[in-house]
Amino acid sequence: MHHFPFYRKYSLSILSVFAIVILWELGVRLSNIPTYLVPPPSRIFSRLITTPTLTYHAFITLKEILLGFVVGASLGIGIASLMTRFRSLEEMFYPILIASQSFPKEALAPLFLIWLGYGVIPKIVIAGLISFFPIVINTIKGLTSVNPLAMDLMKSMAATERNIFFKLRLPGALPYVLAGLKTGVVLSVVGAVVGEFVGANAGLGHVMIVANSQLATDLVFAVLLLLGGTGIILFSIISLAERRILYWMEEERKS
Repeated sequence: MHHFPFYRKYSLSILSVFAIVILWELGVRLSNIPTYLVPPPSRIFSRLITTPTLTYHAFITLKEILLGFVVGASLGIGIASLMTRFRSLEEMFYPILIASQSFPKEALAPLFLIWLGYGVIPKIVIAGLISFFPIVINTIKGLTSVNPLAMDLMKSMAATERNIFFKLRLPGALPYVLAGLKTGVVLSVVGAVVGEFVGANAGLGHVMIVANSQLATDLVFAVLLLLGGTGIILFSIISLAERRILYWMEEERKS
């Protein structure tokens, strides 16, 4: 496996971001667009640095994101494992899983607030629900994509279902599971903010609601920058784990 230096792998992305920021700054200043409509990047970065309360609100939202993601990932992998082990469960609940994703989470969020109150729990539940679906679907796909020859070999050796799961299904499903986790962790950011939009007195979603009411567009963009950075960092962490795990598996297979 070839490892490219950081600057070679991400240089194009970094350059494109710098180009967008410069063009944005020049475009706003030269066209005299009011800053409450489209603030220049310099004003956004300044607001990001000079608003100390953002750290407090970002920590609250990050906690909701991580807890929601853990809930969604645990339920997704657990339910997918059960549905793979007992195919009748898949036939019963798979259509329900698909139908549940057609419900807009913005419409469900007020119900969770009524049922669970205005604390952190509804935000965690919404983040978990949104991240749950891609994880369970990818995990089911991975657990059922088993080499039939390897399956026949293990059965001929009188392997138990437990051995088949941990030594054949799960290792083969890891690329699918990790792909689902990468999608789910980004969606958990969306879920936490959706929950805060509906009802919260803290968190980045709450900050955006207040900033919108005050036409503080630079603060709104600063929050969006924080949320985007959070999603990129969490996605990158799982991507790094994915490369390490799959690389180790490939080396183990070769040896």
